[in-house]
Parts: sequence; C-alpha cells; structure tokens
Amino acid sequence: MTTAAWTEITTADELVGLLGEPNERAANKGRTALLDVDRDWLAASPFCVMATSSATGILDASPKGDPAGSLVHVIDDATIALAERPGNRRADGYRNIIDNPHVGLCFVIPGRGDTLRINGRARLVCDAPFFDDQVVKGHRPLLAVVVDIEEIFFHCSKAFLRSQLWKPETWDPTGRVPRRAVLAHDVEPNGMTVEELDVYYGPGYERGLYA
Repeated sequence: MTTAAWTEITTADELVGLLGEPNERAANKGRTALLDVDRDWLAASPFCVMATSSATGILDASPKGDPAGSLVHVIDDATIALAERPGNRRADGYRNIIDNPHVGLCFVIPGRGDTLRINGRARLVCDAPFFDDQVVKGHRPLLAVVVDIEEIFFHCSKAFLRSQLWKPETWDPTGRVPRRAVLAHDVEPNGMTVEELDVYYGPGYERGLYA
C-alpha cells in the first residue's frame, strides 16, 4: 500500500483547523467527583471497557462485565473499585497499571446511546474490607482495580446511533465471522478439535464464570 497521496495531520493546530473547536459545554463538562446521577449510572451499568498503557506505550482495552450493581463499588465521591473475575490470566491491563497508573473507563447501559466516562489513576489491591461487597455468586474477588477519579463526564450517543448497536434487526453475529470454537481452532490452535471446543464454549463455560 502506498501512502504518498495521504494527507496527514501532525499538529494540534492542524487538527483544530480541520475539526474546529468544541463548544463551551463540551469543552467544560468534565468533573472531578461523582454526583448522585453518576452513582446511579454506575449501579445500572453491567459493562465497561478499561483502557491502559504501559510505560513504553503498549496499549490494552479490556472489557469488564458483572451483573448491574456488582460491576462497580463506589468507595467515595472520588474513588471507585472494579473487581477482577477469573479470566485467561494474561492480565495485560493490570501489568500496564503497575507500570503506568493512568486509566480510562467507559461505562455502558444496554439500550442507552450515551455513556459515562471516567479517567483517573489506578492501583491494584489484593484485599480490602470492601471486597465483601463485591461477592458475586458466592465468589469473593482476589483483586480489585481502585481508581482515583481525575475526570468524569457523560458522552453523547452519536457512535451508538451511527452503529445501530442496540437495534436487534441489524445483528448478524455469525453472518461473516465463524463461531468462537472455530476461531479458537483456526487462530489459537492448542490441539483441541472444533467439536471439543464447542463443548468447552458450551453451557459449562457460562457456569464457570466466577469459579
């Protein structure tokens, strides 16, 4: 691919010249502490994405999910905690936090186009009294990400409207991309057959989410 005909943006002034300046409401909507409506949003959200970066710029954006009301524990007006749940143990985002505490979080409520965004500094905690409030299906977390909030704001719904994400009539989960077992077999080979992977990703997979 040739890039000779591309016109790149390399300075902030060029970017502003192309996009324009944000209006006053958008530019100044960031806050540093939770309002009651923010607490309500966090209590209603079952899903978020956490973005991190290592000290050398290696990036990670990890989805986090729990039943609504269990995803986020509010410690105080400027501090929240997200529990770690059993996963594949790569811990890419957590390794990044050890190197670089800056994180960005985007909290989603299914069916809503707007989102709640939180930027702050994170630390990893392996035990604290609030872990008792993060028990799900009898399982107490081994680890939590505690985020000291530096900026919080609501984000508009344009991306969700453009993508039509919440419109079931647009969904086609296997139309172009094969099912998870086939992906694992073809892209992440480990000696298991597709049939064995179908069993692995079957009903038992969901039953073991917190084990």
